[in-house]
Amino acid sequence: MAHKVLLINGSPRANGCTARALKEIADTLHGEGIETELIQVGNLNLRGCVACGFCGKNGRCVVNDKVNEVAPLFEQADGLIVGSPVYYGSPNGTLLSFLDRLFYSTSFSKQMKIGAAVVSCRRGGNTASFDVLNKYFTISSMPVVSSTYWNQVHGFTAEDVEKDLEGLQTMRNLARNAAFLIRAIAAEKEKNGLPEREHSTFTSFPDGK
Repeated sequence: MAHKVLLINGSPRANGCTARALKEIADTLHGEGIETELIQVGNLNLRGCVACGFCGKNGRCVVNDKVNEVAPLFEQADGLIVGSPVYYGSPNGTLLSFLDRLFYSTSFSKQMKIGAAVVSCRRGGNTASFDVLNKYFTISSMPVVSSTYWNQVHGFTAEDVEKDLEGLQTMRNLARNAAFLIRAIAAEKEKNGLPEREHSTFTSFPDGK
């Protein structure tokens, strides 16, 4: 059975720094026998969640846009790698709107799908953005893929990123680790199933105690 990873480009630029990082990952994953699909979202007109509750009753977001299109692809994929440029020390706002709605409106289990964040910046704000993106995975029982440095590249243009040899090396090591984890998880799932998950406790302190 072929394994597949979705690559999400949160940059408005389809051929910019973030795209160059994702290409390095895709090329390496292909060499490891993992299929990829690149999805461009940073240039789309995507709104954030309005907490209407429609998805809880209907299994999809009330706004029928790229989120609902990607949801079934995400359900079938073995993992999600999300790339974003850094804007004011944070990921692209359009990407965050997309991820908020994608994760919240989908009821299928994301347990043991691998997740990884990749950020690009000219100079600073990368680790703060990296932290924000990783939280989507850690709340969803998705193992976060690490590398030999934080998953980031530096540059103002894609040509600059070509000179960031350590950054590109980090992307390749990330991809190899992702491929290993996907295969290991699939083998363990087939042998022993997925880990048990508890859902009965939800702390909200409604009585004020």
